[in-house]
Amino acid sequence: MTALVIDSVPHGRLTTNDMAQLQALFDDEYSAEFGAWDPDQPYGYAPHDNHLIARADDDVVGHIGWARRTIGVGAAELVVAGVGGVLISPRARGQRVGARLLTHAAASMTDAGDIEFGYLGCREEVVSFYESCGWRRISAVEHSIDRTGQPATQPSGPPILTLALGPTPRMWPAGTIELRGRAW
Repeated sequence: MTALVIDSVPHGRLTTNDMAQLQALFDDEYSAEFGAWDPDQPYGYAPHDNHLIARADDDVVGHIGWARRTIGVGAAELVVAGVGGVLISPRARGQRVGARLLTHAAASMTDAGDIEFGYLGCREEVVSFYESCGWRRISAVEHSIDRTGQPATQPSGPPILTLALGPTPRMWPAGTIELRGRAW
């Protein structure tokens, strides 16, 4: 693979070429199970306000999206960057592209200001990857809107990971998580 470039692109500034390449990246991985990728509601999840795009030459080989949202956790309110759409093309896997994208994503969340944590849900098989990049697994009940638009409750146990941000990062508070919308 040639030199890797990572761009931070606000959703409204994605080019037609970006959209086409992201569609191909996502559909290659998920279309058989979920159908075509829709950037405004990817597979029924919340859309992203910001995209970190890894490019080799002019080809998109990786992506992470995130969106700012205020959520409830127990009695607290937190501003998080909900992360989703983490995907690396098969030709770029095993080359630390995901780790580099996560580093850039954390920097972009910090640069956006007033975001206290990165937040994501994932499959059990990839938890160790996120933990190796500094994310911390938490255990909590999570309320959200599911992919079909209905209220949903996820019991404590499935992977939820957070990344403390800012100059004086704090611990994730205890309590039930109210996402106040769809998960990412």
